[in-house]
Amino acid sequence: MSSTPTAGPDPRRWTALIFIALAQLMVVLDATIVNIALPSAQKALEISEGNKQWVITAYALAFGGLLLAGGRVADIWGRKRVFIVGLLGFAGASAIGGAAVNEAMLLGARGLQGVFAALLAPTALSLLSVTFTEPKERAKAFGIFGAIAGGGAAIGLLLGGLLTEYMDWRWTFFVNIPISLVAAAGAVALIHDRAEDLNRNPLDVPGVLLASSGLVALVYGFTKAESDGWGAGVTVGMFIASALLLLAFLVVESRVRAPLLPLRVLADRNRGGVYLAVGLSVISMFGLFLFLTYYLQEVRSYDPVKSGFAFLPMVVGMIAGSTQIGARLMNRVPARMLMAPGYVVAALGMLMLTQLSVDSSYWGLIMPAQVLLGLGLGTAFMPAMSLATHGIQPQDAGVASAMVNTSQQVGGAIGTALLNTIAASVTTTYLNDHAGDRKSPELVLHEGMVEGYTNAIWWAFGILLLAALAAFTMIKAGQPNAEKVASGTGALDDAPTPVAMH
Repeated sequence: MSSTPTAGPDPRRWTALIFIALAQLMVVLDATIVNIALPSAQKALEISEGNKQWVITAYALAFGGLLLAGGRVADIWGRKRVFIVGLLGFAGASAIGGAAVNEAMLLGARGLQGVFAALLAPTALSLLSVTFTEPKERAKAFGIFGAIAGGGAAIGLLLGGLLTEYMDWRWTFFVNIPISLVAAAGAVALIHDRAEDLNRNPLDVPGVLLASSGLVALVYGFTKAESDGWGAGVTVGMFIASALLLLAFLVVESRVRAPLLPLRVLADRNRGGVYLAVGLSVISMFGLFLFLTYYLQEVRSYDPVKSGFAFLPMVVGMIAGSTQIGARLMNRVPARMLMAPGYVVAALGMLMLTQLSVDSSYWGLIMPAQVLLGLGLGTAFMPAMSLATHGIQPQDAGVASAMVNTSQQVGGAIGTALLNTIAASVTTTYLNDHAGDRKSPELVLHEGMVEGYTNAIWWAFGILLLAALAAFTMIKAGQPNAEKVASGTGALDDAPTPVAMH
């Protein structure tokens, strides 16, 4: 059933978008901002080489494992309340991380950040979905949100480099505090839940336990695959445990009266296509961030700030793709005709990067490839974020939003583990085959690293093509009624009711 606002749009909803977008930006960039600061933090707190990965993993496990629960909590307790709690909790966890005096304190803070991020990420997207339902507004709002969702990780690399180089690694944590407080103040002033949008059913505790433990096991399995290998006992055990727990979760959800994840959310073909396409594209994107960061710093000897700035073309491309291409065409063409070509354009950028060499030109190869990647992914992410909650009942908006965040988080874990394993294997083989070369050992090492990166990037290229195929074949949502769009009164089919603003 279509939903048409009874009054003109409240101009303050665009101000509310600023604070919703701030929260999303903070959550996304925090997945990468600490990466560049990690060597400095490791040295300052005397974190062992074996434990340094937990600075990243603790956040990923808590975030990925609790996303579904966070989305449903927002549906039950109210998005405004959960949004504010998430922001203040994230600020507190960041303060602990910035003030950390030992390894345990830092790792605990990262885990807490992940917990509150699991509340924030799905709540931000569901707030957006129920606030902007008029087609033209929805297109603009999701264009901005899609650019942030896609570009936040790259912005994190840039900001992490700047803060580490010119201030201190602790500021990669402290920077979240003012952002959180500003966003929370905006939420208090501008966002108000409608009672009829809430889900009054009790929280499905068995579902929470099964889903959270299954997702944690899955993310941890890929983390161990990267460090210990795919055949290691812990890796295989985690994958088996994850499969059994998630299967049990689906069985429970099909039988309980008020499930954590109503299976009708997954049964929709369009949302299923979005979850799959987004997950596949994030596999490629996170792998690329990893390889380009190492290539620029280890092979080309860029410092953290310079390597951070080197990612700017991708960020600019994502913003342009989301706001200038996706937002302008979203109401004119079916979503799959934005997503599939977007992923193909991104794949072309990835294809260019398969030609990397030890002395590749930044301006001649890396920069134009990043522009294509940014334009393509930005164009694709924008309708994906909108379709993730397309046609959903307001009472399920939080958990539907959580699912697209879960696909991103799991995709990131898979991409980092899978592509890094491929790259490391190829590099090791190359170094063994060229051990007797008369070239300098450093040059042979760099050539081996680049050989590994380009082989993995070929896989990333293929995975992006699979994302395009998934989007084109699975997503069938059509464009809104043209006459309604033209008059500015239409809404997407089955769009949720807007959140009321003060």
